[in-house]
Amino acid sequence: MIKNLSDLLKRAQTQKKMRLVVAAAQDLDVLKAVSDAKQYNIIDGILVGDEEKIKAIAVENNIDLKQFTVINKPDLMEAALEAVRLVSSGEADFVMKGILDTSILLKAVLDKEVGLRTNRLLSHVMVYEVEKYHKLLFLTDGGMNINPGLEEKKGILMNAVLSAKALGNDEIKVACLAAKEKVSDKMPATVDGAELKRLAEEGSFGDGVIVEGPIAFDLAVSKEAAEVKGYKSPVAGEADIILVPTIEVGNGIGKALTYMANSKSAGIIMGAKAPVVLVSRADDSETKLYSIALGSVVAANS
Repeated sequence: MIKNLSDLLKRAQTQKKMRLVVAAAQDLDVLKAVSDAKQYNIIDGILVGDEEKIKAIAVENNIDLKQFTVINKPDLMEAALEAVRLVSSGEADFVMKGILDTSILLKAVLDKEVGLRTNRLLSHVMVYEVEKYHKLLFLTDGGMNINPGLEEKKGILMNAVLSAKALGNDEIKVACLAAKEKVSDKMPATVDGAELKRLAEEGSFGDGVIVEGPIAFDLAVSKEAAEVKGYKSPVAGEADIILVPTIEVGNGIGKALTYMANSKSAGIIMGAKAPVVLVSRADDSETKLYSIALGSVVAANS
């Protein structure tokens, strides 16, 4: 089992090298991350975007473009479609967002002709290395699904489970987050959490998946808090996946971990035919490198 992002990087180095295509690659941090991933021998890269801008950034920052294939598509929508087409045609294994809006890339991913759509829901999975936590923490969905109902949460949970399994987790403990542990009709998150727990017990999410819900964040990540409150669950203090009730909760927890707890992270979209590396434009090249490693490992093991 991979316990930190350095281990994730090592795993990506020891497996089959994957082929990454970047949509709208004319961004310094993106080019640094892709160049670093190439140096680590994780990927072979295809850069789709404004070739003139890509070359200018590369020259100014001593990035060797000879190690990549560059495809000139200055228009953002055309760049996204070409990047996705390369994955759907088998010429690349996974795709990464460059300097374009997420909506543009997702429109290409869902395109009926060249897209990567499946019958699964698309959802965002962030993986955090938190200094005070003893293993990687998967957080979902703080990036795509705004206010998911029970059916959507099933898909979100399944996507996160698949990503955790790809990283070698045989037993996966899921915390369905709510403000309290008692089921109340006034709090839909508690009702959904209890139902997801029931479904897991019936085997809906596969072998080795233990779901607890509803459960508050402190109990999910702290054995001490669980002991003080007399709360008993195999998930208490051992959560691998935090399933949040709304996008605001996931977004808030994620940014608090990044900006207040100095946590390292990686992020991808699951549910398409291939992983989609999706990080914020504000993320540095290290976060983007870890996200490439995550996408590479998931692509190779899904």
